[in-house]
Amino acid sequence: MTKDVLISISGLQMDVLEEEKEYEPIEVVAPANYFLKNGKHYILFDEVTEGIPGITKNRIKITGEDTLEVMKSGVSNVHMVFEKNKKNLTYYQTPYGQLLIGIHTKEMEVEVSEDNINVKVGYILDVNHEPLADCQIRINVKSKDAGDFQITKNMDF
Repeated sequence: MTKDVLISISGLQMDVLEEEKEYEPIEVVAPANYFLKNGKHYILFDEVTEGIPGITKNRIKITGEDTLEVMKSGVSNVHMVFEKNKKNLTYYQTPYGQLLIGIHTKEMEVEVSEDNINVKVGYILDVNHEPLADCQIRINVKSKDAGDFQITKNMDF
């Protein structure tokens, strides 16, 4: 994998109280930098929040096949840890205030090849110890030098 990559993150949240609703995923695509250090994959990129001045710096760390960390600093601040079959608590600082969030990771798949990384995560999100949503995240990291330059491999939910 080269240092210059393109990251695509697609997320889907399904309200735990509404079963029959149609949900649309939210997707972010950004240029990023990739590093491999001590067997851990790091992806760094900046994010702009619509309607709010400033940027949020993002760092994603993938450790093996069962741990994903997402760290944000700037407009929003959080350190989210997704560990398969575990629940982690963290504070999420937003421009509108701070939230205590719980992340109970139910499933995680990590596929790494020479020019591509795919991560799929399924988790339950709670806010202030109240169940909020069943969530899914799909992350695709693709080397800019890869011959087949598609944004996603398969981001279907």
